[in-house]
Amino acid sequence: MSDTEGHQVYTGYDRAAIDRAGQAEAFDAIGDRYDDVFPHKEGQLAAGAWLARELPAGSRVLDVGCGTGVPTARQLADAGHRVTGIDISPGMVELGRANVPGADFRLMDLADLETAGLGPFDGAAAFFSLLMLPRKEIPVALRMLHGQLRPGGLLALGMVEADVDDFAIPFLGHTIRVSGYLREELRQVVSDAGFEIEGEESFAYAPASTDVSPEIQVFLNCRRP
Repeated sequence: MSDTEGHQVYTGYDRAAIDRAGQAEAFDAIGDRYDDVFPHKEGQLAAGAWLARELPAGSRVLDVGCGTGVPTARQLADAGHRVTGIDISPGMVELGRANVPGADFRLMDLADLETAGLGPFDGAAAFFSLLMLPRKEIPVALRMLHGQLRPGGLLALGMVEADVDDFAIPFLGHTIRVSGYLREELRQVVSDAGFEIEGEESFAYAPASTDVSPEIQVFLNCRRP
């Protein structure tokens, strides 16, 4: 039985502790500049291609923190999958709808996904969206995503390798808060949430802006048993 059919993971989480202040506003302000600053997404494209290729034709796929819809929602939709993208930034959702009219974009916090009645899904992508959460919430979010997937469902996860927790950083003239793990701990957190890790890649990434620091991106190809 999946969590969508039984208990809801976020039920036991302190909703008063959820603080997204400033996160959506920063991405609203950045808007379509985001794709200009992050123009080369080889790791994300490779992980998205794995997801698109391994899923059965016409699968229902969730894009968590979909942003502008480019490249992931577009990549999955172009492969013939039925894509639902969620994001807490109204500006990003608007851009997603314009960029990928064949997908369904919703203004939604991932903490509300269990009660939205959108699942279950055959696959999910979460590229750099979970790093916007405090560390104590990331395992909860992963267990929630596990519950939103059908047995055998796939998760493509992208994180930045960093030993930080809810750490404020400058980001294109704004401030956002990010969390991360060193990769061995990341693997453990993902495994503890019930996923099997089938593949891993890492990429050194330098954004096209001196306002954003270079980073190591880690991508995990995961399956719900």
